[in-house]
Amino acid sequence: MSQHRAPTTRAAAVVAASALLLTVSACSTPGVAADTPGVTDDTVTIGSHQPLTGPAAAGYSSISAATSAYFDYVNDNGGINGRSIEYLVKDDGYNPATTQTVVRELVQEDEVFAILNGLGTPTHTSVLDYLNQNGVPDLFVASGSTSWNQPEEYPMTFALNADYVVEGAALARYAADEHPDAVVCLLGQDDDFGAEFIEGAETVLGADGLAAVERYSVSNQDVTAQIGAMKAAGCEINLLATVNGFTALAVGTAAKLGWFPQWISSSSGGDYPTLVGFLGEDLAPQLLQGFTSTNYLPFGPDDEWSKLFREINDEYNAGAPFDGNTVYGMSVGYLFAEALAKAGESPTRESLLAAISSGELEGNGILPLAFGEDEHAAYTGVGITTVDQGVQDFIGVTYALEGESVEEVEAKPVPLAGDGIPKP
Repeated sequence: MSQHRAPTTRAAAVVAASALLLTVSACSTPGVAADTPGVTDDTVTIGSHQPLTGPAAAGYSSISAATSAYFDYVNDNGGINGRSIEYLVKDDGYNPATTQTVVRELVQEDEVFAILNGLGTPTHTSVLDYLNQNGVPDLFVASGSTSWNQPEEYPMTFALNADYVVEGAALARYAADEHPDAVVCLLGQDDDFGAEFIEGAETVLGADGLAAVERYSVSNQDVTAQIGAMKAAGCEINLLATVNGFTALAVGTAAKLGWFPQWISSSSGGDYPTLVGFLGEDLAPQLLQGFTSTNYLPFGPDDEWSKLFREINDEYNAGAPFDGNTVYGMSVGYLFAEALAKAGESPTRESLLAAISSGELEGNGILPLAFGEDEHAAYTGVGITTVDQGVQDFIGVTYALEGESVEEVEAKPVPLAGDGIPKP
């Protein structure tokens, strides 16, 4: 199966050295560590590449705005160890060539302390070697590719999303448990996103367990052929390794063909409020009744984190629509702030990496973070959500990938503390 859970000697050595540097910095007097890019007495500057325009913008451009709003909230409440967080976001249009240009600008011209939550599998893959070769912390990548969890080859890089293998396996297990005799098919993006999601699904269903597998390219906004083939195959449950725009496109195309199967989607394309924006407020409740997806972050109308993030959104994000992207973006900000707080009063890149690898970060998810000396994955399990009468929420079923098997586990949500601002 995937390579990303094997311990590595080199990774352990890197972490051990980093832990020593963390100890030294934590004991030093407050101030600025020598030769630490992006850190002054008053500020820490970080950057990100995001699809503010282009084919992924409609589904994801709001994430970085939510992260910025969270940092504004933190800064107005004293910052982290007395420093404000400055977040520079550059548009890459979901184009890998542009990603390379803007990330180099952030590192070489803006001299950022770290790259945070760069979005997209093809886009971030194009800068993975560059960031690691230049010793730039590459934190909490916004993609479920297992590439981000290779601590020996990429010691600077850490994931955030539950990976696509985990999601594919969990959703296939749910489909098999709830609909044991159904014909299951899959529509996936034609890159690592789709390939790894298929790998996870086949872990549960077997190599012949998917009656049909169709792929799409984000450059082609027409999936009529794929949906027609799935309908012809008699698919009753469709697993989706799709971004939000293509989830809506698949559901809408099927409806035009008079076909209404059960849809089960990766979290990358499963945010109900975003899908409503694509499908419309009249059609979405009908087409998405029973729609199933995954999540690993706080969600739901009564969740205490969601309530805080909604308040921050209203005050610091100009009342932008509140959806799963908002929660995701602010959760990213919280996790970085927590890592920065634990990196010491004189943070260095080394002490930041050591703080993340220490295993002490809690985050705000529904399961414990998996970060450790030989693990750069954040979440190795997911909760199942469904849409009922226009409300998307957890249903109390949580799966984790343990070795080669998917097991149902108990969710352990992290409670809100300290008004959502981490302390050292």
